[in-house]
Amino acid sequence: MAVYIMLSTLTDEGAKTIKENPGRIKEVNQELERQFGLKVLAQYAVLGPYDFVNVVEAPDNVTVARASAELAARGSVKIQTLAVIPIDEFIASFQR
Repeated sequence: MAVYIMLSTLTDEGAKTIKENPGRIKEVNQELERQFGLKVLAQYAVLGPYDFVNVVEAPDNVTVARASAELAARGSVKIQTLAVIPIDEFIASFQR
């Protein structure tokens, strides 16, 4: 499975939801697994331009793009998704 970084920023509605029900974060992780086959490998609340950094596994680009779009459509979060390349794989690509 491919690995992706999902950078997310809460909307005002999303911040309100988290304040009222912080456990919602973990519920969304479970939804991602059940509905899209994504697995959350690591998740961090961060300071700066983003509120959360998530490292996820997904079967392919289409699946993670759909999951991002579905989450954004709820109106509680804006997401930027980055595909990642393991560094050893990146280095090996120069040795071919």
